[in-house]
Amino acid sequence: MLELEFTTEDLALTRLALSPLWEAIASLRVLTRPDSHTLHHPWLAAVRPRLARARLDLRPVTELLTPKVAAFVAPAPMTSAPDIQLELATIRAQPVERIHADLDALGLPRYPDPAAAVEKVATTIEAYWELAAAPYWPRIRAVLEADIRHRAYLLSTGGGRRLFADLDPNLRWEGGRLAVRLRNNRSGTVELNGRGLVLAPSAFAWPRISLLTTPPWQPLLRYPARGTATIWESRPAAPSTALTRVIGRPKARLLTLLHEPATTTQLAALAGLTVGGASQHLTALRDAGLVRPTRVGRSILYARTDTAETLIGLRS
Repeated sequence: MLELEFTTEDLALTRLALSPLWEAIASLRVLTRPDSHTLHHPWLAAVRPRLARARLDLRPVTELLTPKVAAFVAPAPMTSAPDIQLELATIRAQPVERIHADLDALGLPRYPDPAAAVEKVATTIEAYWELAAAPYWPRIRAVLEADIRHRAYLLSTGGGRRLFADLDPNLRWEGGRLAVRLRNNRSGTVELNGRGLVLAPSAFAWPRISLLTTPPWQPLLRYPARGTATIWESRPAAPSTALTRVIGRPKARLLTLLHEPATTTQLAALAGLTVGGASQHLTALRDAGLVRPTRVGRSILYARTDTAETLIGLRS
């Protein structure tokens, strides 16, 4: 059992945050170890063919998952809800000495050309994000944000003790210390020393918790988000009456069918439209900020945006 020792300053600096960068990294681990993550098999079934068509070389990133993750590719988020570009900029800005220290800690060779290597890591993550994570990010983020709202409520009504008691069965708060049971049976005491602790809910980390305490990185505890099991649930094929009233039946039908990213041809067949008709409606939805296109090889996949996810939630 590992114990994190808090000072008053550490408790004052403890915060909640989500990280799209971590979801990308954690989903890569799911991709390479699917048998340990059966919950995410629907996502795997959709993403694997897409990645195969794109022929994206993921080795610059997967070689940093040993299975521990190099800290510089998954640091604590700087803000409560950063976007992926901000977090990739954080990777690019890391000092060479810190990157090499992380590689040394994992027993990995140092980069002969650190600037070029780190840029390759960042661009690979970015390309992977667009293919495998971005189309599902509105759905994932909704779950992570709901978890954070729940934790904030617990903190406001019962303080840190109630917050930590509800996070995970492998955590226990006692006398100014947070006891953490990890898979590798790591033990001892870690003094946070006024650095605070970032609590980050995660979908792709399910069902495990993970901990980063190596200086100078800000201590970070990732835990499975409440509601993760609902992310890949089948969505209704029929649009709600309320959504139909807002944008019309054809567009509402297409938007509802986009519970998984799809091409214009696929959507036309599902909706009973001509390809030309489906294309016109998708263009209108794109211009309204309700769908986003992503090129995969010779195809263009459409996925819902955050705004569209909100509209899908409207009830008749």
